[in-house]
Amino acid sequence: GALVEVEQAGVLLLGSSGVGKSETALELVDRGARLAADDVVELFLGQDGQLLGKAAELIRHLVEIRGLGILDLRDLYGPAAVCPQAPVDLVCRLEPWREGAAYERVGLERPTETLLGVTLPSLLLPVRASANMALLIELAVREHRARDRGSSAAARLDARLRGETDDG
Repeated sequence: GALVEVEQAGVLLLGSSGVGKSETALELVDRGARLAADDVVELFLGQDGQLLGKAAELIRHLVEIRGLGILDLRDLYGPAAVCPQAPVDLVCRLEPWREGAAYERVGLERPTETLLGVTLPSLLLPVRASANMALLIELAVREHRARDRGSSAAARLDARLRGETDDG
């Protein structure tokens, strides 16, 4: 996995080896996010019960990119590109695109998963060659925040379709 802080929200990227977690984390850092961990994410509970993650000391600030090798993002992007730990607010599972798979298309209900007793919103994102995963992760964070504020485009559309509102 990889843990990246995107706009002050911790996003845990999970998926099989080679699916693009490190490349997505790298692209997010290039866009202003901060890397907390790549490859191995150590999860633990903070004093307030919030789920947090960090890298093992041995691999802190490092990412492995196939074809390039081991990169130190602190050296390449500066100290603002990394953080010692980050909260885990959202889980994004990346998987290779599967023709015929039933991917979420509306988002009325947000699936969840539980890690160390903490229930978190979870997304399954299909990876295609043409997909901009960093943009999709940034949008997922913005949408997660909107839901936390009580705003859901899917819920508004559902209400409109049922004739319960005409908020335009």
